[in-house]
Amino acid sequence: MGPLVARLGRVGQRLRQADRARPWVLDTTVVVLVFLLFCLPDLLHVVAGDGDGPRHVRLAFTRPPVAAMLALQAGLVLPLLWRRRRPPAAFGAIWAVFVLQWSLDVALRADVALFIALYSLALHGRLRQLPWACGAMAAGMALVAVRVSRAVSVWDALFFLLSTATAALALGLVVRIRRAQLAGLRDRAARLEIERDQRSRLAVATERARVAREMHDIVGHNLSVIITLADAGAYATDTAPERGKEALHLIGDTGRQALGELRRVLGILREAADGPPGAPELSPQPGIADIDALCEGVRAAGLDVVYRSAGEVDALDDGVQLTVYRIVQEALTNTLKHAGAGTRAHLSIAVEDARLTIRVQDTGPAARPGPPNEEGHGLVGMRERAALYGGTVSAGPVAGGGWRVAVTLDLDLDRAGGAA
Repeated sequence: MGPLVARLGRVGQRLRQADRARPWVLDTTVVVLVFLLFCLPDLLHVVAGDGDGPRHVRLAFTRPPVAAMLALQAGLVLPLLWRRRRPPAAFGAIWAVFVLQWSLDVALRADVALFIALYSLALHGRLRQLPWACGAMAAGMALVAVRVSRAVSVWDALFFLLSTATAALALGLVVRIRRAQLAGLRDRAARLEIERDQRSRLAVATERARVAREMHDIVGHNLSVIITLADAGAYATDTAPERGKEALHLIGDTGRQALGELRRVLGILREAADGPPGAPELSPQPGIADIDALCEGVRAAGLDVVYRSAGEVDALDDGVQLTVYRIVQEALTNTLKHAGAGTRAHLSIAVEDARLTIRVQDTGPAARPGPPNEEGHGLVGMRERAALYGGTVSAGPVAGGGWRVAVTLDLDLDRAGGAA
């Protein structure tokens, strides 16, 4: 049953596509079928000279000449050619010929065209046109009932004719409603597909931004440390070779650390087919516990960092810890880059109730090099990370010299997201 329904559905779809390409084919087919089924039998009876139906019924109506019958049949059937393009005009023309025919006391099988026109008007026409069409239909049916009263009861004829007209009208409305429902479903499916594509593009853009921030933090920090160590090593090579050798070892360690983090970040961009499912990452995401090692690396580059923490910082969510680590990393990198070696930086991380604060203040110059009134990518990245937790970032010079970065995160948002 399933394959048969699917096959019929495909056939119906092909027929609808063909009808949209050549609508005149269906309209012409309807006219030809009506002529063969309803017009041709009347013509054959007139040519043969015999009647159709009981004798008392045949005597009740006028038998027109062949030419007159052809003219009436043409007036009833030919307007069906534009029943879909101009349903009110087709219905009006057929109704006028129908009334003229019954005024002449002529009964034709081609009168079925009036019911087809009413069906087409209900299906393709405007709904506000249906009341006058129903009134005209009722008047035409009343005329027919009066004319056939010599052979059939008026009320029986009127009941049959109005029932047929109601069936044609109801069928047209049902098909119209069904088509409107299908069109609504197709429109909804198209909109859902567009929304799905938009969500996919937004997800891709968000992931790209996240990876870009990770790359900026990793590359920017480690390269700043490596450059500072290389400059210090080159300066100490002639005066203190041991210090130069130590600087080279630190450069190697920093480079290996950067390479490991880059492998981890780039690994998430690979497709699942490139590796076994569920393969572990090359290294875990950094957290607050790794800030001590971060400070050691910055101290080796010549920046004196004083770090203290307060509150249950180790109990924070992994996402919050990664955000804190990256913000601290960016702040210390900027201090190392702009304030230079020999500068002291005070770093504090404190958790109090639902608020986490990060403060990084150095003793370097208050003026930072860079274009005026323009924030660097590092500060923008810190604000983006803090915004994930409803946080704020403020940065600026300190009275008496130095630079301070203050970050506040709302931990209630993180807890609410985890509960959801």
